[in-house]
Order: sequence, then C-alpha cells, then structure tokens
Amino acid sequence: MAEQLEFFPVPSPCRGICQSDDRGYCRGCLRSREERFGWMKFTDAQKRDVLRLCRQRLLRQQRAGKVDAPDRPDQPELF
Repeated sequence: MAEQLEFFPVPSPCRGICQSDDRGYCRGCLRSREERFGWMKFTDAQKRDVLRLCRQRLLRQQRAGKVDAPDRPDQPELF
C-alpha cells in the first residue's frame, strides 16, 4: 500500500500518565511497551494503526466498566 503524503506529523497519544496496567498497557495512552518505545521509528501509517488499536482498547475498557484513567494527568500544570 502506498504511503499517503502527510502535511502534519501524527501526534503522540501520550498523556503524561506513564504507568503500566496489569496487561502491560500504559494507563494514560493505552499503548503497549513496544508501541511506546518504537513510536519515533514508526511510519505515519504505523502510528495511525497504533492509534486505532488504542481507541479499540479504550472502547473495550469502557464496555467492561474498567476505565480508571482520569481525563487529566495528576501532574501539576505549569501554566
């Protein structure tokens, strides 16, 4: 499949809550360890695929009633 020309980079889904849950996914962004560490090396298509997987994981958690990640990080704001 051909790579689509992107004008803007795919932003990282990191929310500043860097803790792993019991399944090994980040509690803040729901990426796996490999997805977090390889993010900078991924192509835009791979990054979009990771974001799709993260959305699926969030929906699965919401259906199971296990959403424990707060909307905002507990870290203090600078501004």
